[in-house]
Amino acid sequence: MKKMRVGILGCANIAQRSVIPAILSLPEHYELVAIASRSADKATKFAVEFGCEAIASYDSLLQRPDIDAVYVPLPTGLHKEWINNALLAGKHVYAEKSIAFSLSDAEEMINNACNHHVALMEGFMFQYHSQNIKAKKMLEDGAVGEIRHFSGSFGFPPFPDAGNFRYDKEIGGGAIYDACGYPVRAAYFLLGDALKVQGASVYYDKKHKSSLYGSAYLRGDNGLGASVSFGFDNYYQCNYQIWGSKGKLTANKAFTPKADQATTLTWEHDYQVETINCEPDDHFVNALIEFHDIIVNPALRKKHFSEISRQSEALETIAKLTL
Repeated sequence: MKKMRVGILGCANIAQRSVIPAILSLPEHYELVAIASRSADKATKFAVEFGCEAIASYDSLLQRPDIDAVYVPLPTGLHKEWINNALLAGKHVYAEKSIAFSLSDAEEMINNACNHHVALMEGFMFQYHSQNIKAKKMLEDGAVGEIRHFSGSFGFPPFPDAGNFRYDKEIGGGAIYDACGYPVRAAYFLLGDALKVQGASVYYDKKHKSSLYGSAYLRGDNGLGASVSFGFDNYYQCNYQIWGSKGKLTANKAFTPKADQATTLTWEHDYQVETINCEPDDHFVNALIEFHDIIVNPALRKKHFSEISRQSEALETIAKLTL
């Protein structure tokens, strides 16, 4: 197995809490080489914690010949510059969601990845959790009959710090490019590619002008519909339901289960309710295994390029419909 030498472009909480530990748990797949930050102190703190080199410059990390791939946990508003810089430097890129503000920005990234023969993946890790893979298989096997409707919700109470970057519209803050992305991606993951955004309603924070909460409706073929709801000022929700001609399937804690947390699927059929217990699973690790697979097997990259385009177009449409 070819080991990929990895650099980290930024010292985000999700990198520290989940993704870097997942990288270190896969020593046959990855070697963590360095982490870069615009703050030398931050880079040094992370480097000491994770046993790698600190670099006080994103550009310097990208020019390193001993780095094959980069993980980019920067806010969406910084992605266009730094993801493209990484791709142009010939690095494979695993980027946090949402990867782009628009379809055109996403297509620029995809073109750069293709032209430089490198992988590009957006980090919607929940697709690689065994709970959601099982749900998809159940639907394919007819557990709910013909699918009639999807509904998904992801939202949570306000962040404790009013200055949280997720409220900063200029760097990509707002619920559309954060919480909304999860149920939208789940709808595509479970229902297929044909869905198109038809309508949306979003509340924008009067102070920061960023999207705070909302909902959207997507339409597919043969009357199939999908509704999504999301927010930064909501009672906590993290689930999806698929309603069909013969039953209903609900995923509880669908998007963010911890690695040691068991989950459940609720299957309603034949006038009974069945709880399906799912073992704990680390979807960060699973997603990084997928990233390694598309690095070493270029034939697998096209699927990810399509996912990135479809997702970016959907979120851009929701934003345009509500601005």
